[in-house]
Amino acid sequence: MHYSLRKTLLSLLGLAVVAAALLLAYKTQEQARSTPGIALADKPQGGDFTLQSAAGPLSSRAYRGQVLLIYFGYTYCPDICPTSLATAAAALESLSPAELGQVQGLFISVDPERDTPARLKDYAAFFHPKILGATGSVQEVAAVAQAYGASYARQEVKSEGGYVVDHSSSLYLVAPDGHLAAALPHGTPPADVAQAIRSLLPRSPS
Repeated sequence: MHYSLRKTLLSLLGLAVVAAALLLAYKTQEQARSTPGIALADKPQGGDFTLQSAAGPLSSRAYRGQVLLIYFGYTYCPDICPTSLATAAAALESLSPAELGQVQGLFISVDPERDTPARLKDYAAFFHPKILGATGSVQEVAAVAQAYGASYARQEVKSEGGYVVDHSSSLYLVAPDGHLAAALPHGTPPADVAQAIRSLLPRSPS
């Protein structure tokens, strides 16, 4: 798909689903506070992890010296994930080439049953080439999500897919030294996401 056409489609997608996404985000956060079994860390610490991507094992330690922009979601998500990833993509687009070279986006699937690494590769790349998709076993994904304060819960529904995954929708920023620096709530404007990224860059690119 031509890159300019993709950017136009992303803009239209964001406008079309933002209202529904905001409503779902509020509902999901409320469920995370009240539903047993959803892991939501009181004081998330972040930390290193290794998951699987289409290119093989993906280790967060491999990106030391860069800013990581992390989002937890899944490819079958009807609205909130496309909106959040469009926001992340718009923020990345606003960075200079030198700044972008110091940033890596990660889309971590909380639905490893359906989201294969190959599917995640195509899905994440649609939004921006600097966003990689990764997932792992149920236990591995749960451990990473809990460390970062992300929450999710599978909900059975009467549909062809059989279930949806309610999940929180923050964008997480990891500083170049590997520590969790920020959790940006859903609805944060792309310009503010970009500014938060710039504040963590190890140097001011010329």
